[in-house]
Amino acid sequence: MVTLLIFSFLAGFITILAPCIWPLLPIVFSASSGGGKRKSLGITLGVMTSFTIFTLGISYLVKIFPINPNSLRLVATIIIGLLGLSLLIPPLGAQFEIFINNLLGPWQNKLKKEGTGFGAGLVTGFSLGLVWAPCAGPILATIATLSATQSVNIKVIAVTLAYVLGLGVPLYIFSSFSAGLFKKMRAVNKYTGVIQQVFGLVMIITAILIYTNYAQVLQARVLNLFPGYSRFLGQFENNSGLQKELDNLAGRKSQSITEDDKKILSQGGPAPEFFGIAQWLNVPEPLTLQALHGKVVLVDFWTYSCINCVRTLPHLTAWYERYKNDGLVIVGVHTPEFAFERETKNVENAIKQFGITYPVAQDNDYKTWQNYHNYYWPAEYLIDAKGDVRRKHFGEGGYDQMEEAIRALLKENGTNVAGALSAVKDQTPRYDRSPETYLGSRRMERFASPENIFRGDQAYTLPSEIPLNHFAYQGTWDVQPPYAKSGPGATLEFKFKAAKVFLVVGPAHSGDKIKVFMDGKAMDDIILDNQRLYDVIDLKGTVETHILRLEFPDEGTSVYAFTFG
Repeated sequence: MVTLLIFSFLAGFITILAPCIWPLLPIVFSASSGGGKRKSLGITLGVMTSFTIFTLGISYLVKIFPINPNSLRLVATIIIGLLGLSLLIPPLGAQFEIFINNLLGPWQNKLKKEGTGFGAGLVTGFSLGLVWAPCAGPILATIATLSATQSVNIKVIAVTLAYVLGLGVPLYIFSSFSAGLFKKMRAVNKYTGVIQQVFGLVMIITAILIYTNYAQVLQARVLNLFPGYSRFLGQFENNSGLQKELDNLAGRKSQSITEDDKKILSQGGPAPEFFGIAQWLNVPEPLTLQALHGKVVLVDFWTYSCINCVRTLPHLTAWYERYKNDGLVIVGVHTPEFAFERETKNVENAIKQFGITYPVAQDNDYKTWQNYHNYYWPAEYLIDAKGDVRRKHFGEGGYDQMEEAIRALLKENGTNVAGALSAVKDQTPRYDRSPETYLGSRRMERFASPENIFRGDQAYTLPSEIPLNHFAYQGTWDVQPPYAKSGPGATLEFKFKAAKVFLVVGPAHSGDKIKVFMDGKAMDDIILDNQRLYDVIDLKGTVETHILRLEFPDEGTSVYAFTFG
């Protein structure tokens, strides 16, 4: 844990060199011009405080209050603009300083001291923390994932604080230097008042650039000129030791993914109960494991846009139809990977599409997932009639062994099942193929465009060559943690190796089309209807390497993840 805290501090420290912080620096420089070290301290503490609260608490706030995070960004940008206006118009600035000091109540007397500026600095910094979209390396990506699943604990908070402390040190130094520089200028230059007004104008313009995301477009253009710079910044967090620490933080501790195949059954202790289920489907009333004592229960964690999960469903539905009268109950615990998978209507459509007749529980808040200490889609837990876990399996495959385990537990429970195993073909790919690839910033890997990924709209370009299993954006894309949304001229290229290609898409409008090209040759368009997994390429069982190019409608199509068969 100490190693992770050190890395987090250093990652925050070197963020001052990253392009994602450049839009903040003109505002910090301008805001620091009207105060001393206390104002610099206020700016720094404001950034650290709001960034910490927003990063760790937004999922909780959205759940409790109907908050649109973008509205917070708008309010913060307006405040920054008003602060710039207060520099541009000095009398307005004086009144604003008094207002802020009075607003802070208990600290009023300390803050009224002329020239401290702590209150105005704190408001400026707090607003900056809301509009800043930091470069999401592995450390911040892990923090964001745990926050989204409401898995924040004292260790996650400690890592976040180490990161913001690392950020705060150079930010305070920069702000103090700016204030000191301006103070020296004021002593020798009769035009310092005009210069301060210019700073106010710069602050207003920068606020507009941040909110319109044009600041990020400018960053991308700079990085196009110096592509080696972004690679240099990214190397720091990409090491195996840090990744191991992050896996431990996220609960992804190394463990056996499959049981010993020689043992069909084992003893795994009492099964955790279903907990925090938002909705039960295909069943008239909620289920509990306690009420299911005396039955053999197979708990399957799945989500409907996951191709690996989809390939397991024919086996699950076949087992249920064959053994339900012998005492088998299957419970599909649907734990969403993406926001649209939380919608009950979407899950109901998937249930109909895949012919699922067994009970399905919507685990939208990951409560049952966490109760089982689960980390995988798909994941299966086989429970005997006494309520003990007797077999676990993660991922695809192992269907014959699982069915034999089901039959063995049914036999333990007094039911002999005769006949051969189910004749469902195992569709698990047995060859080397491209890995599942996420297109949002939170879990993005193997991104080949020369630009760094930033939240919000920005222009991307294709590299001269795309390595195998890598993808690149071209045109304007709005990249968010779970997805990327197409803008004007948006295209995507992926060099894949597989027999089949699938893509999770959320259309802006039903009936929109994505144009598909393979090695420059036009293929069948993807006709979009709703948020789901779409077939993109089917090479009829032939595993080949190709360049896939997708051209998107004008704006608003969200892409989440590629999977391959």
